[in-house]
Amino acid sequence: MYPGKFITIEGTEGAGKSTNLNYIKDFLQQKGIDFITTREPGGTPIAEKIRELLLDKANTALCDDAELLLMFAARAQHLNELIIPALQSGQWVISDRFTDATYAYQGGGRGLPWEKIAQLEQWVQGDLRPDATILLDIPVEQGMERVRSRGETDRFEEEQMSFFSRIREAYLRLARENPQRYYIIDTRPAIEEVYQQLDRVLKKLVDNV
Repeated sequence: MYPGKFITIEGTEGAGKSTNLNYIKDFLQQKGIDFITTREPGGTPIAEKIRELLLDKANTALCDDAELLLMFAARAQHLNELIIPALQSGQWVISDRFTDATYAYQGGGRGLPWEKIAQLEQWVQGDLRPDATILLDIPVEQGMERVRSRGETDRFEEEQMSFFSRIREAYLRLARENPQRYYIIDTRPAIEEVYQQLDRVLKKLVDNV
């Protein structure tokens, strides 16, 4: 659809997105790939302000529908201001979360209908979908241990374990339904083994350019 390649990184809390994203950046730099990294919700000044609303633990009254709509409001701005122009210019875009996170968190976690999310997805994105999605997978209990060890938590990280179990189940469902673009990375082993898994995926993506 665009000359650039759109790669999204997904995963439950504590799956190691920050560490593995740094590895992906180093890999692409070594291969001479022109890329940018970004995140959701956020990625642009306006979308980052929406992110602050979504993650603020004080916003306990935020209803599920408002949360969903704010996610897509931030995404619309992100796409139009940053992602689409970069892809049009031929750059790769590496995004820490994208719409699959909405299916997982608002669909799986909150229990909102996936059909409702799909309608918003088509409205905001048109036919744009990631070229590849790297799912960093870890059992919920192990992931939340990592989160708690970091200290400060946001509004989502304060949720119950059952919320995160539903999120993981939703991600695995998405992977089953989209095998052509999903790559599952098991982040339980030692980091060197995780990097080996990433290497295989990234080499495949680079070779397919």
